[in-house]
Amino acid sequence: MKKSSFIEGTIIATFAIVITKILGMLYVIPFYAMVGESGSALYAYGYNIYAIFLDISTAGLPLALSKIIKEYNTLKMEDAKKRAFKIGLQMVSVISVFIFFLLILFAKPIATLILGNLSGGTTIEEVTFVIRITSIALLIVPFLSITRGYLQGHNIIGISSISQVLEQIFRIFTILGGVYFALYILKIPMKYAIGVAVFGASVGGAVAILYLFRKMSKSKIELGLVKHKEKDTITNKEIGKKIGIYAIPFIIITIAFSINNFLDMVMILRTLEHLGLETTQIEFATTAITTWSTKISMIVNSIATGMVTSLIPTIVGAYTLKKWDAVNYNFNKALQLILVICLPMCIGLSMLSKSVWSVFYGYNEMGALIFSVQILVSLFYNLFLVTNSALHGLNKSKVVYKSVIIGLTTNVLLNIPFMVLFYKLGISPYLGAILATVTGYVLAFLLSLKHLKKAHGLSYKDTINLTKKLCFPTLSLFLVVLLLKLILPTHYYSRISCILYISSISIVGAFVYLTITYKMGILTKVFGNSMINKIIKKLTFGKVRID
Repeated sequence: MKKSSFIEGTIIATFAIVITKILGMLYVIPFYAMVGESGSALYAYGYNIYAIFLDISTAGLPLALSKIIKEYNTLKMEDAKKRAFKIGLQMVSVISVFIFFLLILFAKPIATLILGNLSGGTTIEEVTFVIRITSIALLIVPFLSITRGYLQGHNIIGISSISQVLEQIFRIFTILGGVYFALYILKIPMKYAIGVAVFGASVGGAVAILYLFRKMSKSKIELGLVKHKEKDTITNKEIGKKIGIYAIPFIIITIAFSINNFLDMVMILRTLEHLGLETTQIEFATTAITTWSTKISMIVNSIATGMVTSLIPTIVGAYTLKKWDAVNYNFNKALQLILVICLPMCIGLSMLSKSVWSVFYGYNEMGALIFSVQILVSLFYNLFLVTNSALHGLNKSKVVYKSVIIGLTTNVLLNIPFMVLFYKLGISPYLGAILATVTGYVLAFLLSLKHLKKAHGLSYKDTINLTKKLCFPTLSLFLVVLLLKLILPTHYYSRISCILYISSISIVGAFVYLTITYKMGILTKVFGNSMINKIIKKLTFGKVRID
């Protein structure tokens, strides 16, 4: 199995996640067309609950295991590494089974808590049914996450990334094929079709984990999964305790985020109902913010997700050997990658929000407006995620708690006041919830940066200078997109027209941005000549090289 460097691992993981997210974006077009707004709302409720409890069931164990495996690998503790993997699997087994039965038993109270007294749309019985179907995936997917964490701890990113793509392909096949068969062949009620759709997560997870186990069985020696004659002195109890200590920060943060996401959904529903919006508008705005706009945003969020996959083991390795220059270099490199890639993507997608929303869900002014603001959250989320992942790698749990709790509390406290304020100012009230989220992420990010600088002397001089340099190419991108929007015509009710419109503007905008950043030396500084040439070689089949 091939091991990857930080930049290479980041690109491999990010590329795989981008493919996964693109597939996750594209399937919603036929899916949304088949199930409509009512079916999509039911799916969103079920999927959100699944996502929340999946986070709780894995509870940071994959990243904690990745961190431990990297540490033991660095110290050549092969026996301890194998036992850590086994203990991680045992831990996730207990948690997954507990969460499964919890959802089965309390599905109806959860559904009631979500919908409250809202009537005229999705029913409590429908949401209850879908939640129970999603619980099945929680017996499969957590084991997949743990196995990926073990591989990532060895810097084996490729196999783990392929499994993500396979998982998504089989999940989407089940969703689209199952929904079509249920609605158009069997012609059964919508709730059963959505039940099939959410069951897709179980199918995708099962295929991916079988693939990983098959690959790992061929590399047992390399992965340390054989019987070792030399036993490390560390006991199973000590390993279990260490996994728990490493996982606790992730557990607390995961639960905090899960509670925050659930409260977001409930507060938006209740506040918009209190402000007098119609039921259809309330459900649409809520699911657009919590599910459908974030589906499109996934491609931007995947940048940080892929980066964290490679960043944590890299920082742990450098931290274990006390190589602070390497820690500083890799952390700043991660921030720079996000700024160079995510900033233009967020701005471009925001400016093209009407066309983008029309491609995925059909033309809708409210949806396009929500997405134009929601996509900007991705930039701050990515910066926040990478910064706190660096703190995890440096064992700064208390700082992570502090920044996350302050950030999420800020979001919760500002949610309702911002929505009410926007309503009184004549601005769409649901945008207030998005602003509250941005405020929370920015605050948490700044607190984390402050501590890293104070405690470890990390310098952000290079990143700050790069940010200043990015102003010109970013402004150029903005003006080019704005000019092309004025010149090129489009028809928002035609998906083909919107796709051509988006493609034309994106190609020209990307060309202008990449040309300017390359001429200014930004791309070379962030990626390095070697990596740029590798990418160009792949894209041009070896015909073009930049010296």
